[in-house]
Amino acid sequence: MTEHCPVHADRSGDDRKTASAVAGGSTQSADRIVDHAGVRAVLRDESATQAGFKADLIRRYADMRFAPILFLEGDAHRRQRAATARFFAPRTVTTRYRALIEAEADELIAGFQAKGDATLDRMSLRLAVAVAADIVGLTNSDRDGMARRLDRFFDADLALKDNRLAQFASFFQGQFRLWSFYFRDVRPAIRSRMKAPREDVISHLIAEGYSDRSILTECFTYGAAGMVTTREFITMAAWHLLEDPHLADRFRETDEVGRLAILEEILRLEPVVGTLYRQREGEPAPVALDIRAANGDPQAMGACPHRIDPDRDRAPRVGAAGMAFGDGAHRCPGAGVALLEAAIFLDRLLRVPGIRLIDAPSVGWNPLITGYELRGCNIRCYK
Repeated sequence: MTEHCPVHADRSGDDRKTASAVAGGSTQSADRIVDHAGVRAVLRDESATQAGFKADLIRRYADMRFAPILFLEGDAHRRQRAATARFFAPRTVTTRYRALIEAEADELIAGFQAKGDATLDRMSLRLAVAVAADIVGLTNSDRDGMARRLDRFFDADLALKDNRLAQFASFFQGQFRLWSFYFRDVRPAIRSRMKAPREDVISHLIAEGYSDRSILTECFTYGAAGMVTTREFITMAAWHLLEDPHLADRFRETDEVGRLAILEEILRLEPVVGTLYRQREGEPAPVALDIRAANGDPQAMGACPHRIDPDRDRAPRVGAAGMAFGDGAHRCPGAGVALLEAAIFLDRLLRVPGIRLIDAPSVGWNPLITGYELRGCNIRCYK
């Protein structure tokens, strides 16, 4: 395939930076769907229910009348999706959140330039937390502290213990971090909104009669979806851009529509969540939907599917990011927010004079989100 690829002809046929790490962390399944059409069909099948992200525990212990939207199905899911759509509507994203993203990005870039060096994955987490916290309503506590608490909770080490004693200790460590997040971040927000509701998710959940415990669970769902995955996406996109001068030049020289196209192509190649799981009606075990494989399906993505090519000739009705944001009823509602965050922040970052990537990030694997983690992405600007 390599000799037939017109893009980056001087490089190997695979631009993916996470291929080896993800292969080592992937869970094999006897029923694993890898083609784009097959994955899309299951995601659009309303009889196929959520089976990933600890869905079995949620359904076993949670009151499903007030379950997080990620685990709702059918009419209950449609009602909640319709009720919260206003927080992610394109007009809301381009008016309310653009100003917030620009302000946060400017502050982060100014701090980077003043110091001369920074760790990019920490910068991107701070940006992602600031935006997601405003959408959810987690605005009554120290934001940097909340970022640290969420980062520790979603630490892959909690899920990688291989003996019972270590798993037992990890369980209590996780519970401690969970309730620390509740008492320090969630409960103050709930109390504030009970007195004065705002236009955010927590205010909506209070009006719907959700308990504090149910709101906590929903906040963690948004923490994983809106904060942790966005951090990885922004770091990954920056890594590609900082190591590819031609792609970086194109990113700087194009308009916002062009920048979004580049970002969607990077995300298609490197989807943060690598596998989704669904339980199909009448089948004994969940089916694994291989998002990475589907996004590299040449029948959908055209030639050189493992190369970065923002101009690629995709099959009709195939999205630019492939299945990276999911599909069907549970397609990520915050896709537009995440892309705008990355476009604004990275546009500013790449315009910093003398910016250089000093240390490429280490690539780890988080089994909770079935996705990669990037840590230690160090950058520097030379004055």
